Amino acid sequence: MAKEKFLEEIKAGYTFEDESIILGASMLDGAVMNESFVRIPTGTLNRHGLIAGATGTGKTKTLQILAEQLSAKGVPSLLMDIKGDLSGIAVASGGHKKIDERHESIGLPFIADSSPVEFLSLSGEKGVRLRATVSEFGPILLGKILELNNTQSGILSVIFKYADDNQLGLLDLKDLKKTIQYVTNEGKDAFKEEYGRISTSSTGTILRKIIELEQQGADLFFGERSFDVDDLCRINDEGKGIVSVLRVTDIQDKPKLFSTFMLQLLAEIYSTFPEEGDLDRPKLAIFIDEAHLIFDKASDALLDQIEVIVKLIRSKGVGIFFVTQNPTDIPESVLSQLGLKIQHALRAFTAKDRKAIKLASQNYPLTEYYEVDQLLTELGIGEAIVSALDAKGRPTPLVHTFLRAPQSRMDVLTNGEMDDILAESHIIDRYNEVIDRDSAYELLTGKIKEAQSEEIQEELQAQQDKARKTSSRRGEKSTLEKVVNSTTTRQIGRTVARELTRGLLGILGIKKTRRRKSSWF
Repeated sequence: MAKEKFLEEIKAGYTFEDESIILGASMLDGAVMNESFVRIPTGTLNRHGLIAGATGTGKTKTLQILAEQLSAKGVPSLLMDIKGDLSGIAVASGGHKKIDERHESIGLPFIADSSPVEFLSLSGEKGVRLRATVSEFGPILLGKILELNNTQSGILSVIFKYADDNQLGLLDLKDLKKTIQYVTNEGKDAFKEEYGRISTSSTGTILRKIIELEQQGADLFFGERSFDVDDLCRINDEGKGIVSVLRVTDIQDKPKLFSTFMLQLLAEIYSTFPEEGDLDRPKLAIFIDEAHLIFDKASDALLDQIEVIVKLIRSKGVGIFFVTQNPTDIPESVLSQLGLKIQHALRAFTAKDRKAIKLASQNYPLTEYYEVDQLLTELGIGEAIVSALDAKGRPTPLVHTFLRAPQSRMDVLTNGEMDDILAESHIIDRYNEVIDRDSAYELLTGKIKEAQSEEIQEELQAQQDKARKTSSRRGEKSTLEKVVNSTTTRQIGRTVARELTRGLLGILGIKKTRRRKSSWF
């Protein structure tokens, strides 16, 4: 009797007139209910979701199932591939005996398939480079990432205003650093007249925090050409949504860079996508694996910003799915916004673990069929408890689900396979082109050199003027010397001396003897 009642409730709760995707089959008392499918309506997938569970319980494969099923429905998605094990979604599964057995239990034929994939990168990994300019990021968002106080945030906003007013493009971090250095040194007086005085201690703090962000690799993220978020929403010629796999395997130890990217991406999507309301299917699905990296060491201001975006972005037709080990990794203010919850097994090794499991079980609808806190420790690999939203936004019955297998490969691609996919990309040449046009750094460097050149010229001119004045004073003395030492002056002197001598001899009565003429004989 209990089984029949259970099946009736599952059928009523998971049968939808609108389009849906199949996650797997329901389970009761450890047995799989053949053809009792657990479906998720695509129209509610913009209400966000959570995939949680301990390491090795199948979270990543559940993510893979959702992404490939959405792709088949024409919904593109963005996947954060932090562990490097999602690239296989680009290749059809080779099949396996255990996969066949699983699908036979579910009552669902297994059909191997692949999804169209675009590989993206924030760093030196292979793929389409994702960048954004400092100007696009803006002072408010950048201030939150840098964890600036109100005074420092105000100074940063004024510096952005100065750059706008003077046509100084803030494209990368070296542009911003050069601008800050300029307004506190060479351009200090001009800046003060127009915008007021700024504290050098505050600008010094801002510079240090920019350098800290730069050391995490953010200099690779800031710059041109900016990535157009519309390129995340592409559909291929077969009507499948393109799965954009962002390869961030080298970013696990750089949480600030990862949260910087995610926040900017969500803010850009929210600001550029039009209002869509409730669509039949999402416009874009974003899966954030290892989601705790976003929230680790995040400031209160950053958490507030994420919460606001998660609340509002669903009206743009975008669904966000957080993948993490424990629901407690997600702030409660964000967790309360997640409509789909897929919970894999949790492990109770300590009293703290048991307490966390008890708390996690309270996030799900009440049910008479399961002891949720106990069931969470007993789930096998590829099993989960599921609760979603129906077309009217009401929670569906909590159900223990035996999940279907991914239709694509559950393994990574080889380097050769990845190179083949990258060679077919329609956007990689455009975004991987190196662009370094003149911006604030070059313009201010030129202005500083020009000012230094003018200072040198002024110094040289001053030295020349001083030399001319000195030369002029020396020239008057040498003229007198020339007069005194001239031939005429000397001749006049000799004549005067001779006449004086003659006069003196005459006074003394001495006459000069006339020279005797010489004779030839």
